[in-house]
Amino acid sequence: MMSTAQILALAGVILLGCMSPGPDFVIVVRNAAISGRRAGIACAAGIALGVFGWAVVTAIGVAGLLAASAMAYTVVKLVGAGYLAYLGVRALLAARRGDYADAEALGPKQRGPLAAFRQGLLTNLLNPKCAVFFIALVPQFLPADPSLLGTAELGLVATTVTLTWFAILAVGIGALRHVFTRRRVRRALDAVMGSLMVALGLRIAAQGN
Repeated sequence: MMSTAQILALAGVILLGCMSPGPDFVIVVRNAAISGRRAGIACAAGIALGVFGWAVVTAIGVAGLLAASAMAYTVVKLVGAGYLAYLGVRALLAARRGDYADAEALGPKQRGPLAAFRQGLLTNLLNPKCAVFFIALVPQFLPADPSLLGTAELGLVATTVTLTWFAILAVGIGALRHVFTRRRVRRALDAVMGSLMVALGLRIAAQGN
């Protein structure tokens, strides 16, 4: 088992990684701003589950195959970039149409928690940079042949920190939903977030291994 100092160090590194602007950050902000805190928290839970998956498969060595195989890495990278670009284009098309209802009428038309959860999970799992991050991180906290308990402990710490940070972000953004769901603000938000997601997708696709 990890010591308290190791757990705190791991939590700090994971938190810094979560706070770095990237696909996970953008997708939580958009879901919380448009669909409210429940959707934002559900999206955060999807991301946290993805982080748990990356932590566990890295600890048992599976993710190392992804890092070692240029072809596998490229495939995952391009699929993830394509998914982000797809979400971005959808947001840009919505901004171009501008056919938004008022905030009071938005409820049933907005993304539900299950859809937001799925979006967060896919965004995280299709980001191969997560594999690289954990491959660099795990050896610092686990031995070469980690036990099941140690692997679960690392995954739990990573998941808890990720979920906590993004849930706080979702609640904060969701509290301002009455502002974000105004027609003009919503249109601007979709334009900005759509552009960011397309730009992130293109950046991921263009980056080397």
